[in-house]
Amino acid sequence: MTRILLVDDQSLVRVGFRTILESEPGFEVVGEAADGRVAIEQAAALQPDVICMDVQMPVMDGLAATREIAGSGHRAAVMILTTFDRDDFLFEAIDAGASGFLLKTAEPEQLIDAVHALARGDALLSPEVTRRVIERYAGKGGPTVGAAQEESRAAPSGVDGLTEREREVLMHLARGRSNAEMAAELFLGEATIKTHVSNVLMKLGVRDRIHAVIWAYEHGVVTPAG
Repeated sequence: MTRILLVDDQSLVRVGFRTILESEPGFEVVGEAADGRVAIEQAAALQPDVICMDVQMPVMDGLAATREIAGSGHRAAVMILTTFDRDDFLFEAIDAGASGFLLKTAEPEQLIDAVHALARGDALLSPEVTRRVIERYAGKGGPTVGAAQEESRAAPSGVDGLTEREREVLMHLARGRSNAEMAAELFLGEATIKTHVSNVLMKLGVRDRIHAVIWAYEHGVVTPAG
């Protein structure tokens, strides 16, 4: 059972999300909050798996609440839900530790799929948003897997514990590859890829794959192609 906490200052929005999510077998909305401060309290008390978090709220906004929840080591994955497709919200949410970003204009099926993704431990960003994230940290180019050996020689200590295969997976992650795409390119099963991704996240000490991408660029493990 996936336990979900809904955080939005508009009660009608919470009712709508609850109706959509509780129509899905295996989903349970365990609580609601109308501001970020209550969300932090509810997260600690209810131990949800996924938190659907609005951005603009009274008392404490969703970005501040996400930063506090993520910083406390809480296991919940936070998905930012907002009406505004703004880069400042997007990048602040990622920096705060959010694992997903979805517009409120999304279809009900997209919301359900997003919660499933976060519950599995995956990050959830649309392809368009993922491209914006990579462009911000890497410029218009992307890393080339063929350059992996050269790049890894200058890698910081956090990469030293990765196996060669895990480093290769990290390079593919930094190119925005999905598990299915990596499986096809590396001639491995998707279950094996998922295991490698999980090992990379654990060894780097990051929450999810999008934060692994950011970590790789910020630490110079991968660089934009010339």
